[in-house]
Amino acid sequence: MAKTLGKYVIIWMIAGVFSSLTFEKAEAHQGILKKEDTGESVMELQEALIHMGYLHSDATGYYGPLTAEAVQQFQSDFGLGVDGISGANTLRKLEDVRKIAQAVHGEARGESFEGQVAVAAVIRNRLDSPDFPSTVQEVITERNAFTAVQDGQYYLEPNASAYQAVKEAWRGNDPSQGSHYYYNPVIATSDWIHTRTNKLQIGKHVFAD
Repeated sequence: MAKTLGKYVIIWMIAGVFSSLTFEKAEAHQGILKKEDTGESVMELQEALIHMGYLHSDATGYYGPLTAEAVQQFQSDFGLGVDGISGANTLRKLEDVRKIAQAVHGEARGESFEGQVAVAAVIRNRLDSPDFPSTVQEVITERNAFTAVQDGQYYLEPNASAYQAVKEAWRGNDPSQGSHYYYNPVIATSDWIHTRTNKLQIGKHVFAD
């Protein structure tokens, strides 16, 4: 199991770096990705949209109407200006959503969909709170914040349910009732977490503030 998990970590670290570099290359050399654009950066964008459930076609490397429509829907769901153009803000948000979905999948893939949305909502609540870091990367990698980051499950490929859970949380669905923490009471080893005010339990996770 450890060897298998280690393999996933290596694969997804490489994939994450490649994806980030591709988007950064698009921003640096093109500024934006838009209709009629072609090439490797467009293909990477399309693959991301396919994984997230926005684009229902093959990644062709051509930024046509279907890609533009998928980008518009993504922009609408995540509070961006809706223009179908993949500028810096859209590309960064795509990367952030991927990271949040990885956290949800790593932490709660065995939970109900409601439980997965609740975990995504906790991440959003932390981003909205002055008591936590202000970027997705910092929130997820904050020391001891998420077990999945520590044991490598964060690097597993998110499934469609994880991406949908992130989308629901960003649409305002918060089954955690505003919680900033959650834990599994059966395996939790931190005495500190038991000092938090519990709000509710969904599946194996207790959500608290």
